[in-house]
Amino acid sequence: MHLVRTNSENKDFINLVKQLDAYLKITDGDEHDFYNQYNNIDVLKNTIVAYLENKPVGCGAFKEYNTTSVEIKRMFTLSETRSQGVATKILEALENWAKEIGYKKCILETGIRQVEAVQFYKKNNYQLIPNYGQYVGIENSLCFEKELI
Repeated sequence: MHLVRTNSENKDFINLVKQLDAYLKITDGDEHDFYNQYNNIDVLKNTIVAYLENKPVGCGAFKEYNTTSVEIKRMFTLSETRSQGVATKILEALENWAKEIGYKKCILETGIRQVEAVQFYKKNNYQLIPNYGQYVGIENSLCFEKELI
C-alpha cells in the first residue's frame, strides 16, 4: 500500500469522495442534506489517498477545528478493500501529519447508523465525547476524540 499526502484538488480524492457521498446518501436517509452541508471538500488542505497496485482505494482528510485540534473528515475505503487495514493506515497517517504540524487532538463525527465506522474508531482508541459544534442535539450523530501522543 502506498499513501499520498495531497489536498482536495486531487482527482483520485475527489472520485473517492463521490463514492463516499453516494454511500452516505443511503445510510443518512432524510438527514443527508443536513450532514452534507458540512462536508464541502474545497476547504480541505490535508488529504490522504491510499493506493493498492496504483489503484486509489481509500481516502481521509483533516481540517483545523481550533488551535489544538483537527477534525477528521471524509474517511472512506472501497468496499472490496475493506478489512485489509487500509482505513487504519489512512487514519494513522492523518494523526501523524496533524501531530507533525503541532496539533494535540483529533475529533470527528460519524453517524449512529454507520456501525462499521463506530467500531473502527473505537478500535483505534477514539473515545466517545459529547456532540460538538453543529452536531449538538443531533440524535443520529456520535462524536469522538483522540489525544495525539
